[in-house]
Amino acid sequence: MGLLISFTGGLMQNAALLWQVALLSPPGQKGLALGGVGLVKVVPIVGFSMLSGMAADALDRRKLMIITNAVAACVALALAFVTWRGVTSVWPLYALAFVGASVGTFDPPARQSLIPMLVPRDHLPSAISLNAIMMQAASVTGPAVAGILIASTSLAWVYFLNALSFVAVIIAILMMRGVDGRARHEHAGEKADISLRSALEGLRFVFRSPLIRSTMLLDFFATFFSSATALLPIFAQDILKIGPEGYGWLYAAPAAGALTMSAAMVLLTSRIERRGPVLLWAVALYGAATVGFGLSRSFWLTWACLALTGVADAVSMVIRNIVRQLETPDHLRGRMMGVNMLFFQGGPQLGEIEAGAVANWFGAPFSVITGGIGSLLATAWVAASTPELRAYRARPVTPVRAMADGAVAEPEA
Repeated sequence: MGLLISFTGGLMQNAALLWQVALLSPPGQKGLALGGVGLVKVVPIVGFSMLSGMAADALDRRKLMIITNAVAACVALALAFVTWRGVTSVWPLYALAFVGASVGTFDPPARQSLIPMLVPRDHLPSAISLNAIMMQAASVTGPAVAGILIASTSLAWVYFLNALSFVAVIIAILMMRGVDGRARHEHAGEKADISLRSALEGLRFVFRSPLIRSTMLLDFFATFFSSATALLPIFAQDILKIGPEGYGWLYAAPAAGALTMSAAMVLLTSRIERRGPVLLWAVALYGAATVGFGLSRSFWLTWACLALTGVADAVSMVIRNIVRQLETPDHLRGRMMGVNMLFFQGGPQLGEIEAGAVANWFGAPFSVITGGIGSLLATAWVAASTPELRAYRARPVTPVRAMADGAVAEPEA
């Protein structure tokens, strides 16, 4: 519940930042300016992802989350302040987006590594689906609320409310009782640290595992080629001409589809046996829906195509996370998540740069259409080169028993 409030604020801020950058940019340079937002966000991801993964394995994950959320709240307050003072250049926004992204790299590995420590292993697929519902609900609510606030109040209020939203997740973490925030190790005497050896250990594990490596590649290529969200202000302002309220609803469309599908996945996940093929078809649908979005000139058809990308992404995200969580030992989970962040967050941020550059030269529709086609081709390549993924099936999980002290007994492999 704390994350629901915090993620809603974060998505409000993301939508507001893109809208503000588009407003402050010359008409002929909006594409490059919006791509610049992706650039300043991807640099910290590349620079700090491995460090954040090692920190999640070596430090107390709960305390790490408290620190990152507190600092992120300060960044949101700074955005509110410069906006209230009447910023006229995109550079202060770029600088604060860079700082926020730097802090944000340390949160996902700690947060996602903590999830398997909160539920029994046989309930993990359902827990991941419920977590996806929370994220998608925030993704629907955040941009829609941002559009309403931008139209009725000001951008500064969006940033200020996001700063307040971080308090909810900090309170939620403080309320946890009986949860050890440190990584569990398979062998006595093992201890993760922050070192080159530790980083190489995490990299070796990821790239020697065909299942984990291929799911990360799928994630990267799909979001790199089909990262159309950054161009939504251009579609809303110049192509569909629907204003900030319509922009908010378009921005929320992928999450609306994902929210609906995530709810269904709570019931369907345990029944999906051929997880590998379902994952591949879901990513292919994501690329095809992106092509439809680029071709559309109707608000409702555009909304429907964006919602379909959310449906496909929800199926893909749940299955990808199940594979990674079940196939990774806990003492390596933070580093695996750190490497995954390069693909999961680096893909869309680099994709925003690519989409913005292509849109600036050839137009936003051409950028989106070619991106969807690129996603389809990349999916076909991953499917052809990774037979382990094509053959991946759900395996029966030995039921686990919660111990008296609240810890979870791990089943034998």
